[in-house]
Amino acid sequence: MVRIIAGTLMEVGLGKIKPEEIPKILADGKRENAGKTLPPYGLFLVKVKY
Repeated sequence: MVRIIAGTLMEVGLGKIKPEEIPKILADGKRENAGKTLPPYGLFLVKVKY
């Protein structure tokens, strides 16, 4: 799911999806409305804070 969200945010940055559409995409829960899935390399956990 993190890779899908990151891919969707990347498409927002590229101007393919409007930022206002993000809450609706998350609420709908339909995979086809989100951006593409990013590859697994390069994504890593930096910090966990409680």
